[in-house]
Amino acid sequence: MIRKRLLPRPRSRNLPYLLLLPALALELVVHLVPMVVGIVMSFKRLTQFFIRDWSAAPWDGLANYRMAVDFHAPVGRALLHSFWVTCAFTVLAVGLSWLIGTAAAITTQDAFRGRGVLRALFLLPYALPVYAAVITWSFMFQRDTGLINHVLHDQLHLVDDKPFWLIGDNSFTALVTVSVWRSWPFAFLTLTAGLQNIPRELYEASALDGAGVWQQIRRITLPSLRPVNLVLVLVLFLWTFNDFNTPYVLFGKSAPEAADLVSIHIYQSSFVTWNFGAGSAMSVLLLLFLLLVTALYLLLTSRRRDTA
Repeated sequence: MIRKRLLPRPRSRNLPYLLLLPALALELVVHLVPMVVGIVMSFKRLTQFFIRDWSAAPWDGLANYRMAVDFHAPVGRALLHSFWVTCAFTVLAVGLSWLIGTAAAITTQDAFRGRGVLRALFLLPYALPVYAAVITWSFMFQRDTGLINHVLHDQLHLVDDKPFWLIGDNSFTALVTVSVWRSWPFAFLTLTAGLQNIPRELYEASALDGAGVWQQIRRITLPSLRPVNLVLVLVLFLWTFNDFNTPYVLFGKSAPEAADLVSIHIYQSSFVTWNFGAGSAMSVLLLLFLLLVTALYLLLTSRRRDTA
């Protein structure tokens, strides 16, 4: 019996678009429509008097934007302060997360007994739900009953008096600590995947040439991880700069001045003072800033890639 050879069925050119249609529709409903509504709200005098019917709020033009960027007025000064706090917080959190993640990934690159268990332990902070993890840290940062002060004051005697971690200037240190603890496992996971693509022959050849561990890391590991790091740093920056869950769970609705991030500041302007027009304007300004930074970052990295 001779089997007929089946010819491949022609694929429809519209099939990829049909497969993307559910994702595009969900993106439209979840992100684009609320974004457009928020932009419209930023041009209205939307206060607590128009919450029942926000469309009836009077049109206010650019008044909300002028108030937000007037750095000589209280609202503008407070927004500028929270912006600089967020910048400092982002630089420290992203830098430390990348550094710890890189060190952990390089340390566990070679096989050894217990490496799988150690890698699983490293990923625990990333696997825990954000609210459960941050609430645990808030208990640990309590002045009188927290584990942090118990270790620093009662066990190690590194401080003379138990400091307050959730109020005052120390709140910034507490916020950075929790953010780094939650973020570095993602950097570790991403860089561990990137290390698998580096041929072992490069390390063996460099070892024969007399290269030490630090020379191999500087000459082979870090240059090979450059494409991964370009994406990793951008993702960490966007996540950290926009982080709302960590400060909200750690400090509540009103964060201390030293830890007043832009995300919490916008929340206070919208849901505490009930000025949704000003809060929407601040959100749009934050979106424009992040888009500008992302565009500049992609432009600079693409130019370096082309000249390399």
